[in-house]
Parts: sequence; structure tokens; C-alpha cells
Amino acid sequence: MGTAQLTAVPEPKYWHLRSVLLRAIDSEFSIGEVIPNERELAARFGVARATLRQALDQLELEGRLVRRRGIGTLVAAPRVGVPVSRREEGWPGGSREQAWHTVDCVSAPAAERLAQALGVPVGETVHTVRRLRVEQGQTVATESLHVPESVVAQVPEIRLSGAAAEADDHARSVLRRLERLTVDGESRAVELGVAEAEEATLLQRPPGTPVLVVTTQYASGGRLAALAVSTYRADTCRLTFGETGLVEVTPVAPVRTAS
Repeated sequence: MGTAQLTAVPEPKYWHLRSVLLRAIDSEFSIGEVIPNERELAARFGVARATLRQALDQLELEGRLVRRRGIGTLVAAPRVGVPVSRREEGWPGGSREQAWHTVDCVSAPAAERLAQALGVPVGETVHTVRRLRVEQGQTVATESLHVPESVVAQVPEIRLSGAAAEADDHARSVLRRLERLTVDGESRAVELGVAEAEEATLLQRPPGTPVLVVTTQYASGGRLAALAVSTYRADTCRLTFGETGLVEVTPVAPVRTAS
């Protein structure tokens, strides 16, 4: 096997400044404390204001700083631990409702991509329930829960009355029908992404904000019953897995390299 030379890539000025600022923040400031303004920081570190703003923007995206209008830039609190284990999440429509709040529900024919993901024919009606997850009074995630009509077709629609019979009546009915099915199992996948315009608006963050995308497949009756795509703010969330709240790691045998 040939040997490739790695070419050193110059570190951008703002990225180097980000690292310098991070060390200063960790050693000199406490959580919630206001850091000096841009003019003072630019003078202290001998950089242009434009370079400083890039570094501050990066630290805000990473969740290390937070800007408050009329106050300034503060040192952010640690990320919120958000459990995504089956014990905490449960079957949609059940215990999950304690953390998830319904936005709306749309029923429409499935396009090719969604139909393929759900294993249903193109054009089959799919109910999509959109929800927000709130932790400690802060919106930390959005979710699109896709449920094929063929999955809940045998479950009678549930008509709600009183205060529940509002705009979210349809969403609640879909969730209640789904809840009455028996869950056979579920699987989750997590990947890094960025918030698109609609998600960013719901999360109250600018488009392009780093997010963690959790895709959950729920099985019932030997088939895929529902698909949930949950988008978490990477700047404020720390996802936890497993019954203990920790990620379970399986030791891997060391990889031998050819000599």
C-alpha cells in the first residue's frame, strides 16, 4: 500500500481565536456571567471585529455562549440531558406526551421517498403528526411522526369532546389509535445534521444550526407501524440512551495493521 502525504491546512484565524476564547471562558467566567463586549475583546486579543464575530458566532452555535438582547453575551449553561431510551419515550401517544406537545397533523398521499421509508405503496394516505419537545421550559426538539392509514385502519377513530376537540383533535385521534396497537419492537439511529428553515423556526434558531436527528422505527403486527424523525438542538441537548441513561459501549477487538 502506498503512503500518502498529508498536507497541512492553515487554521482559519477565527477558529484559532475560538479556541483561545474557549480557554478564557472556561478559566475566567462562570455560567450565566456576561463576557466583555466585542470592542474590549477585539482589543484584548488584537483581532479585527469581523474575525471576533465569527468566533463568537461559532461558540454560540456550539452552545457555549448565548446572546441576550439588552444584556449581552453570556456563558451558556451545560447541555440539557434528554433521555431517548424506550423506557422514557415509550410508544407514541403514551408516556411521550408528557414531554411532546402537538403542533398539528396533516393527512396526505405518501410521496415516493416517504412511501419507501414506511414500506407502503406510493399514494397511500399517511398521517403526519408534528410535535415539539419541551424540557425545562425550553423547546429542544421538533418531531414528525408518520403513521400509514393502513396501520391504524382497523382501530376505530376516537372522537374527543370538550377542550380537546380543537385544532389538535385529529392528531390526538391518530395518536390514540396508534397507542392501542401492540408494539413489537423499535430501533433508533442518530446522525448529525443542520436545521432547515421550517425546523429552525420551530426551534427558534437560525437556519443551519447544528442538530441531532433521531430516526425511530416502531414495529407492530410484524410490520413498520410508525416512523418518527426527531430533530434536537445540538447546542443545548445531550442525548442519553439505555436504561441507566448511559450509552452502552461494547468492547471491540483491536485492529491489526499490515506491516
